[in-house]
Amino acid sequence: MVIFKSKQAPIDLPTHLTDWDWLFDSSYSPINNYPPGELAGFQNAITKERVNWADVKAYSTFISTALVKNYGLKEGETVALFSQNTVWYPVAMFAGLRVGAKISGASPAYNVEEMTFALKTADAKFLMTTPGSMEIAAASAKAAGIPQSNVFLLEGKLTGYTTVRDLIRMGESYGEVGQAPAFKLPNGKENKDVCAFLSFSSGTTGLPKAVMISHQNVIAQCLQIQQITPETQKKIMAVLPLFHITGLVHQMHLPVLLNAEVVMLPQFTMEKMLDIICEYKLSELLLVPPILIRLVRDPLVDKYDLSHVTRFSSGAAPLSAEIIQQLQKRFPNTGFKQGYGMTESCSCITAHPPDKFSYKYAQSGGAIVASTEVKIIKDDGTEGDVGEDGEVFARGPQIVMGYLNNEKATKETFDADGFLHTGDRGAIDDEGMIHISDRIKELIKVKGIGVAPAELEDLLLGHPKVEDVAVMSVQDDYSGELPKAYIVLKPGMDEDSAVGKEIIAYVKEKKVKHKWVKEVEFINEIPKSPSGKILRRVLRDKEKRGKFGLVVKDDARAKL
Repeated sequence: MVIFKSKQAPIDLPTHLTDWDWLFDSSYSPINNYPPGELAGFQNAITKERVNWADVKAYSTFISTALVKNYGLKEGETVALFSQNTVWYPVAMFAGLRVGAKISGASPAYNVEEMTFALKTADAKFLMTTPGSMEIAAASAKAAGIPQSNVFLLEGKLTGYTTVRDLIRMGESYGEVGQAPAFKLPNGKENKDVCAFLSFSSGTTGLPKAVMISHQNVIAQCLQIQQITPETQKKIMAVLPLFHITGLVHQMHLPVLLNAEVVMLPQFTMEKMLDIICEYKLSELLLVPPILIRLVRDPLVDKYDLSHVTRFSSGAAPLSAEIIQQLQKRFPNTGFKQGYGMTESCSCITAHPPDKFSYKYAQSGGAIVASTEVKIIKDDGTEGDVGEDGEVFARGPQIVMGYLNNEKATKETFDADGFLHTGDRGAIDDEGMIHISDRIKELIKVKGIGVAPAELEDLLLGHPKVEDVAVMSVQDDYSGELPKAYIVLKPGMDEDSAVGKEIIAYVKEKKVKHKWVKEVEFINEIPKSPSGKILRRVLRDKEKRGKFGLVVKDDARAKL
């Protein structure tokens, strides 16, 4: 049996601690290892609002007490967070965790339909948001049966809504001895058995599903990444969205363990990000491919002195060899690292260790992280050896619990031996580095965010002029991939650009921006197997050779 093992020493994984106790009330906690004046924290790079770890612990305790005693929050219930990046996001998150709630993050770009689906799927009882997202939050909460009294503001004020600061005052009024007790693991259960987070993913196929992430998954991943993080890493820019698995682990948990300051950018603009990199003299930048592409191409970058940057860290989607070369050429005194993983592996299965930070290794997804095993399953079902290509399977303490209320999808993705079937195709080289070559799964990765073809196909089949449809990815320099729709029109309908633009506009009206289709191509028939499964390989091969029919592109997207 060929199983690739990590070259790192196994992590010393505590199985009896909750996420909260581990970070704020154990020997691992920075609060117990640093003087108060040396504690790092979360700060807003624009307003300079800041909470250090001791503040987070105190505020989260008060908020959790108010939610339990004034609003009836119970263990196992779900608190949803729907917000841009703010220092109050992790405070609210840890508050829910402290008393045994599950935390469900959602993209602030969601529309009412998508947010309602997320709230209902997670069975959320409480929702925390910001004034800018309240219109969608309020409508979604109403549709999901969440009363207005259970919708809270993380920052700012709006008439009729309780704020986080109100909750802090309520909780504080109970005094030190009146605080709600912190949740403890039930008898007979370890931290791998209790769900802490619900994170939405399209999985390897199908409609979005709520991934169940245990307390252990996050603890394990942080310990795995801590092992390969230089001790000099003391400032982390949080420009990526907090709801994403990268934000959850690398921007809200790992920095606490490392006692590293988190500099948050509430909303991304290239100029603001560059200002912050220079103001805080940030040395390592955790970014995603679309931002790295702009770093090498945007003339705005020339106005800034980035000589203090020593390393780029990339994740969430593959970065092309061309961009890696341009990055090295533009910033020759830097190193590069990236991780390979997914929501279902609570972020990284592999990542670059410090001895592999050079650009020589930049096109690999890194080495297997500690306490993790990888198998490569070839097309004939046998296990691949060094350099042999096949589907990547992974097993380790960071592999999640499964999908909420979806036993079928869980069994398809996680096998009886504990291996996650990633749906990605790759190989391990003779230095133990992984190389991902293709995706077996159908998921479209737009700026690192998964878009399920099935979700867009279901939507488009509801258009009055559409008879049949298949959606798949097309390459895009900026976003990595974008959805393309192959459309069979209903009999009697003319294939023209007006209909194509109508279909593109229909998706824009119904879906969040990263799900918009880049182009529509009219086709006489969708290629399918006898069982009715869309033969995407046929469409992929066709894409390489040329078109079936009239192609209509989204002019607005082309200009972005």
